[in-house]
Amino acid sequence: MATPANCITETEARALYNNWDNRATLIANNIAPDARDVVFSVEELEEYLKYVKQNHVGMSKPGIRVYFAANNNSQSTKATVFLSPTNGISANSPNNYAIKPFNRGGTGWPPNIY
Repeated sequence: MATPANCITETEARALYNNWDNRATLIANNIAPDARDVVFSVEELEEYLKYVKQNHVGMSKPGIRVYFAANNNSQSTKATVFLSPTNGISANSPNNYAIKPFNRGGTGWPPNIY
């Protein structure tokens, strides 16, 4: 199978992570250490993408938006992400609130470094 068009190199991934790491360090120094990654199994993601594809009514090309989020207001690990279906693939495509978002990924503790 060919490499998907939007894959990036490990060097690019490390640069992106380092940009986030600067923010995470500020958060850790001023609030509390927090998670820096969220893990989903391939099976979970495949199941969710199948659910979105089966339930996208009136969309020719549904998309998935990844939102940064927090689990609660405690000082413990709270960072997470959730996936939200969109009615299209442009950056400004509206969310499709008729399809449920996806969450419950696992976070590394102590925080995993890329």
